[in-house]
Amino acid sequence: MQGDVAGEQSAATSARDLQPPDHVGKSDLRAPVSEDDVRQMDARHERATRRLKANVERRVRDRQLVLALARDGFQGQQYEHFVEELARYGISVLRGWMHSGYIFRLTAERGFGLSPHELELEDLSQDSELREELATMTVASALPSFRQRALVEGRWSHEGGASITTYFMGACLYAFPNEFRRHRAAEERHRRALQRQRAVHEDVVHPLSTCEDVAGRERVLEELRSIRDPRARAAVALTIDGYTQEEIRQLLDERSARAIEGLLYRWRGKARRRHGGEQRG
Repeated sequence: MQGDVAGEQSAATSARDLQPPDHVGKSDLRAPVSEDDVRQMDARHERATRRLKANVERRVRDRQLVLALARDGFQGQQYEHFVEELARYGISVLRGWMHSGYIFRLTAERGFGLSPHELELEDLSQDSELREELATMTVASALPSFRQRALVEGRWSHEGGASITTYFMGACLYAFPNEFRRHRAAEERHRRALQRQRAVHEDVVHPLSTCEDVAGRERVLEELRSIRDPRARAAVALTIDGYTQEEIRQLLDERSARAIEGLLYRWRGKARRRHGGEQRG
């Protein structure tokens, strides 16, 4: 309620400022507008015009790009390049939103009450790898529905006021809550597992096992970062977490489990060739 009162006071103050002062006479009303006032107004108008023009030009370029992608059925090399650039942009923006916590305000505005704990906000602010993982999974989850709805079904239009990247970030905001809830559930399972382990063993953590665990995690993260395709990266990450191919298919909204198997097969082949080259070198 305090904010409501403050808002009313601010609005009232602003309204008073728009009224002429009591000492102004009729002769003053004929005074010309100063050159400084005109310059300020012209500058504001010019900035607004430039922003509007840039937005229109960007949406026109997006329309031309979408028409070109549509000619190939939203597949092929040009589409893959488009997806790669879009994914890179989406991951970068999501990481920034998570670092500041702004993403929870945006999701709340869309009806997702995630109610993050202070410790969760702190983790997202300090843990770059966590932000990378959540951003990658969110983008991989958003891409299939974005392709179908925005592109194939033509729900995105350059006349709608949003660029294609802005539209895609909207799709990411609808995918993020599920990814965050999965992360939260995984953290809770891990916490309970540690509690059960402590109940059985007095000495739960051995220094050597901790070092090995950290080293293993670093190797896994390094391997994941080397995968350029966000869908393949998400499939590999989910496989490492113990999800079945059918579960991964549902999470990534792929056509079949065979599609997931194909992603993993191609990744394994590239990984074998890469590691084989490193050993020979």
